[in-house]
Amino acid sequence: MRFVPPPLSSVANPRAAAAAILALGGLASYAVNFPGALSYDSYVQLLEGRTASYGNWHPAIMSWMLGIADALRPGAAYFVLFDTALVFGALVCLLWLPRRVSWTAVGFAAVAVCLPQLFLFQGIVWKDVLFADACLAGFVCLGYAAARWNDKRRRFAAIAGAAVLVVLAALARQNGAIVLTCAAATLGAIAAQTEMRRRIGIVYGVAFLSTCAMAAIAVNAALQLRSDGSDSAVALFKILPLYDTVGMKKARPDLSLGILDSQAPALAKAIRRDGVRLFTPERNDTLARSAPLRTALDNTPAPILVRQWFKLMRRHPGTYLVLRAELFRWVFAAPDPWQCHPYFVGEFGDPADMRALGMRPRYDRRDAMLERYARAFVGTPALAHPAFALAALLALAALLQRRRPADLAMAGLLVATLLFTLSFFVISIACDYRYLVALDLSAIAAALYLSADWQMKRGPHGPL
Repeated sequence: MRFVPPPLSSVANPRAAAAAILALGGLASYAVNFPGALSYDSYVQLLEGRTASYGNWHPAIMSWMLGIADALRPGAAYFVLFDTALVFGALVCLLWLPRRVSWTAVGFAAVAVCLPQLFLFQGIVWKDVLFADACLAGFVCLGYAAARWNDKRRRFAAIAGAAVLVVLAALARQNGAIVLTCAAATLGAIAAQTEMRRRIGIVYGVAFLSTCAMAAIAVNAALQLRSDGSDSAVALFKILPLYDTVGMKKARPDLSLGILDSQAPALAKAIRRDGVRLFTPERNDTLARSAPLRTALDNTPAPILVRQWFKLMRRHPGTYLVLRAELFRWVFAAPDPWQCHPYFVGEFGDPADMRALGMRPRYDRRDAMLERYARAFVGTPALAHPAFALAALLALAALLQRRRPADLAMAGLLVATLLFTLSFFVISIACDYRYLVALDLSAIAAALYLSADWQMKRGPHGPL
């Protein structure tokens, strides 16, 4: 009798295989990156966390979390563990949303864990990575609420988890509030479709948004009790109007700075003399090379600068939009990727901060290996936001056509990160790749979710 091998599906489970690949990928990422890569910003926030004194140049929630991790083990190792577990755990959980999982998901999972967004970025102590991971995990929780809607206990547990995670995401980035609105709209759409009553959807959405907004305000207020009292928040607020004003003046030398000439002449002079010369669309940091410009900016009340900024936008909207389009092109498309810090390895920060923390710069053989790995992706679609934006749009179209309840959660994730990306058209002041890593992760997650079940018919939305 000739031996006939059994079907592959009878001896192996593609859901378990894909989950195992993702879990092993998470363990490998943490092991290779341990105890984490820290840049200048990372050390600032780690020191704030250790001293429990927040300067508000960066979101205080990040410093608070680093303080907790540092108390458990000096450094950021436990923070990196949290980030890694959050994103890989969310991706594993995605595999339990469809009723069946195809072998395509196994292959996609194997590719995904090799991408820098998962293998390298999770080891870097950046608020952008925390934002991206919390956003992804929050919408996965909404997917679970949709797939288990008839089980009230699981439904509300998943909604509660989503609320915690999207609040964390909103607090981790200055423009992260977009996530709250999108998550609330997503939950409302899920409830309306599942209950087949639009009014119920509105109730769910409004209740979720108001609860999350109040929680975010309360948490931020509690963290502000440990503020160091500096005016860093005001200084941060001034950067955008200054950058736009200088950029418009460089594009149109004939533009009048009447408000600054009359109320802040030193700043107007510094903009004309140094600002225009130092301006670049890659980042605003070059303006800090001018001591007169820095001093004049510090001595200029924010309302004066903001009034000049608004006047220029109102009278010269075309110049403003052309400038903003160029700045967005740099942060989104990175014409010269090497100017936009496509990755980071090692430990390097301000020497004073490092001494205060008892830490030294680090760049060892492992960091050199990681750098060689990352360099191989620079300039390829695997490390290019436009490629992930295209993937996100294609996935969004497929999800909205199929419209299973859990599909709405994944569609909401993509809409949230696409809108977050578009917000940089207005606020971009530098082109660092990490700013939009949330877009990349959402596209990867949506592709994994769709690869698990390519069938386009609506059908049952989750495993029994």
